[in-house]
Amino acid sequence: MAVHLRLRRIGKKKKPLYHIIAADSRVARNGRFLEVVGRYDPMKNPPVIETKDLRVFNWLKKGATPTDTVRSLFQRKGLWYQWSLMKRGEDQAKIAVEMEKWQMLQTEKARRDDERKARRKAAKKATAAPAEGSAPAPTATA
Repeated sequence: MAVHLRLRRIGKKKKPLYHIIAADSRVARNGRFLEVVGRYDPMKNPPVIETKDLRVFNWLKKGATPTDTVRSLFQRKGLWYQWSLMKRGEDQAKIAVEMEKWQMLQTEKARRDDERKARRKAAKKATAAPAEGSAPAPTATA
């Protein structure tokens, strides 16, 4: 039995909400599953990703393979980096230090993204303003 970590849709129409589950690969998307290991809410800003980290690592140790989407969610949360450190055999103290560094980098990255968005918004306003006022004014001739 090949176990996959994947998403299971549980939300209403036009309001998706997903459980991250461990399930047999042969079962349908919303079919029978082994365990719920997390939740993903894409409708919030920023999207909410909640996981039971110990259960996720337990399933990964047993050989479960995450789908591409679930792997990207784990990467966004830092679980995939932590898992790669665990696979290399790093001790818990080293993993904690590396995760702290990773968290600092993520906050810096978010700050840079916000600044970039603000610059783009300002540039868009600056280019839109002259375009509106550049039309020649009609002259009155008497």
